[in-house]
Amino acid sequence: MNAIFTRTSVRKFEDRPVEKEKIENVLQAGFVAPSAGNQQPWEFYVVTKREMIEELSRTSPYAVAAAKAPVVLVIAARTDVIFPTITDIDCAIATENLWLELEELGLGGVMMAIAPVLERMEAVKNILDLPENQYAFALLPFGYPVGKKPQVDRCDAKKIHWVE
Repeated sequence: MNAIFTRTSVRKFEDRPVEKEKIENVLQAGFVAPSAGNQQPWEFYVVTKREMIEELSRTSPYAVAAAKAPVVLVIAARTDVIFPTITDIDCAIATENLWLELEELGLGGVMMAIAPVLERMEAVKNILDLPENQYAFALLPFGYPVGKKPQVDRCDAKKIHWVE
């Protein structure tokens, strides 16, 4: 549970590569995420090619920080699934798993939503040449964090409702 309480959004990264073993550990965390009917609607694209990372960072005004990341993980969603209306929820759960594993490994990252904004989804789809049955869900740029801040306590007792 420590990763849940220490994870923060990291947008600045050291200028050093992430070891392949750590990337594979992160991916494993995504694959064990629960999904509706065990449909596992995700595909993960590990982007380390500098030019492509820079292109991805221009797909959204909120993705600028991705340009300096050593790795950008693109979470794509498949449309050929059992429960298509739940796909984005499943992909969000997988993304959280990925993000928590980053924290466990001493890495940091930030989720940058691409879906449901069609022009952003199309831009990422074109950069990666995604198959027709996939769309871009989110970017998860990551690496070794620079100046990581502590997590702020966001618990708000006014948003807790006991129904007894």
